[in-house]
Amino acid sequence: MPETEVQQSSSIAPAPVAAPVAAPVSVAAPATRLSPVVASALLALAALGWSGNHIIARYVGDKVPSWSLNLARWVVVAVLLAVFAWPALRADWPQIRRHWMVLAFLGAIGGGIFGALQYVGLRYTTAINMGVMNSVAPALIALASFLIFRDRVGWLQAIGIVISLSGVVAIVTKLDPNVLQTLGFNGGDLIIVFNMALWAIYSACLRLRPRIATTSFLFTLAVSAAVVTLPFAAIEYAGGARLHWTPETVGAVAYAVLISSLLAYICWGRGVDTLGVTRAGSFLHLVPLFGAILATSLLGETLGLHHLVGFGLILAGVTLAVRR
Repeated sequence: MPETEVQQSSSIAPAPVAAPVAAPVSVAAPATRLSPVVASALLALAALGWSGNHIIARYVGDKVPSWSLNLARWVVVAVLLAVFAWPALRADWPQIRRHWMVLAFLGAIGGGIFGALQYVGLRYTTAINMGVMNSVAPALIALASFLIFRDRVGWLQAIGIVISLSGVVAIVTKLDPNVLQTLGFNGGDLIIVFNMALWAIYSACLRLRPRIATTSFLFTLAVSAAVVTLPFAAIEYAGGARLHWTPETVGAVAYAVLISSLLAYICWGRGVDTLGVTRAGSFLHLVPLFGAILATSLLGETLGLHHLVGFGLILAGVTLAVRR
């Protein structure tokens, strides 16, 4: 799930990564400013890319070990960026070395743990659930920014957060109050809820990152994510789970690297440069829309009333939560 951020002084916009990890905007202004129409198209393309990653992760769920897949994803991203973004990395190296702890933290939770847990969660729940619950991210980010940095949260924002979370409850419980009484939640849904909270912390903390180029930031994020993921992938391997390089596996890694980890970030960053983080954040609601279309047409999943009610509550809550 891409991301939107509550920022004090900078415009660095997150995204969802199995989604999506963060999609930071370059500190320097882009060489050419895009038209609003082109920027909107790029933001929609980024949302489509992240939605597709949910579908692929759901499809390969039981066939591919989650932590190993996430490790392969970030290793490939790091290698590609090391090769093609070397000038920016060399120029930013003093800042990277000075702020390595912040960069390592962001990569660990935003790329390593978050990315892998999305794959884990999609083993036990549907891609539709994943897409819809990603929409609660802006409200959770506002809450995380308040708890960590004491950003101001007005009454409307607080009400919006509560409404958005009620939408998540509607989806998790499938509008069945007996689920609350028996605590019979779907394990995958609970993983997704926890993961979105983790994503909110990551998004709120992005303001701490040093002023370095987008490619340099993505490289450090990829390296940190790979390092954190490695021990869990080793445990998977020791337990007998193997990442076999079948056409399905290669396709899943290629999509995660090229589409959801590189192309979508570039599209999102350029779109935010033009429209701003607040206007761009509304495009995150295309993720559940695209996800529902892809999941019902490609995976045969069923769109239920609880999805529609939950999405309506989340959309209403986020509309209040992101107001200034």
